[in-house]
Amino acid sequence: MNDTLNELYEVIRSRKGSSEEGSYTAYLFREGLDKILKKIGEESSETIIAAKSLEAVPDDEKKRSDLENEVSDLLYHLLVMLAERDIPLENIDAILQARSAKTGNLKKFKDVDKNS
Repeated sequence: MNDTLNELYEVIRSRKGSSEEGSYTAYLFREGLDKILKKIGEESSETIIAAKSLEAVPDDEKKRSDLENEVSDLLYHLLVMLAERDIPLENIDAILQARSAKTGNLKKFKDVDKNS
């Protein structure tokens, strides 16, 4: 897994249970899972909007930067959730590695009669 993500995850974990003044991460932990999940929802929506905005003007560096920043925000809040639920980042890495080794795993979609 990426060193930057591992280092960030360790910083996040170190803030769990901390009452460090001015720490946004400590604030999220104090507020609890519902606050963390709300932020993930917000960041997910902002990421979608940024991606669609870039789709309309693919050469716009400001829009590209906006998307990169929103993805970073989303990843951060996902890491906070993992730490809150005591899920090691290594577990996620192992799942992604196992999935990357698979080939030909496109799911078959059901045919649905849209006229009924």
